[in-house]
Amino acid sequence: MPTIIDLTLPLQDGLPALGRLARPVVIPHTTHEASKKFQQGTPEDLLTFTTFYLGMLDHTGTHVDALSHNHPDGATIDEMPVDMFMGKAVCLDLRHVGDRGDITRDRLEAAEQVAGVKVDGHIVLLCTGLNARHWPNDSICTNNAQVTADATHWLYERGSRVHGVEGPSTDRVDENIFENHRACRDLGMVHYEWLWNLEALVGKGEFIFQGIPLRIKGGSASPVRALAFLE
Repeated sequence: MPTIIDLTLPLQDGLPALGRLARPVVIPHTTHEASKKFQQGTPEDLLTFTTFYLGMLDHTGTHVDALSHNHPDGATIDEMPVDMFMGKAVCLDLRHVGDRGDITRDRLEAAEQVAGVKVDGHIVLLCTGLNARHWPNDSICTNNAQVTADATHWLYERGSRVHGVEGPSTDRVDENIFENHRACRDLGMVHYEWLWNLEALVGKGEFIFQGIPLRIKGGSASPVRALAFLE
């Protein structure tokens, strides 16, 4: 049996979020005590229940962007092929890049050598240590590294159409340039954001990744349960 590593940020009320995006609302809707009024079951054996209310954007928590997020004619999340969100993967160690640093072509090549896995159509996860340095403070929203356009092309040249990062974005959002997002738009690539626990994958070589989106009609993204399967 493979070892399963959960790469998903726990979804909870008021998670840190970029200023232009809403924080999620995750609150009790019905409690076991309140549900007694419905008299489910029998007087001797009431069947109580609990439910939660979720109010959030499709870009909340650990999520994957749809092609339509930045391309007016791109496929929405429900139109994209499910097999795009699973497959062979590798996690590159880029913790030395630090806060607000640049993930460049040269740094990807060096990290590839250290990982011992040649990127060839892999889903590439980029461990920068952002969560370890900043979670759960709001500073996590402004200190992520920048995946440069040149680095994005490096991934594309190696057949990688999907990559993923810790934190809220592949770009330094406050600079308002979005060079990774623009490159992804032009190349037909997508990425995961707000991944969690990537340190557990550093040095593990190739593994199988799965992060299946919800089938949101017309969605520009979707929360996922991101998992790595290590042999």
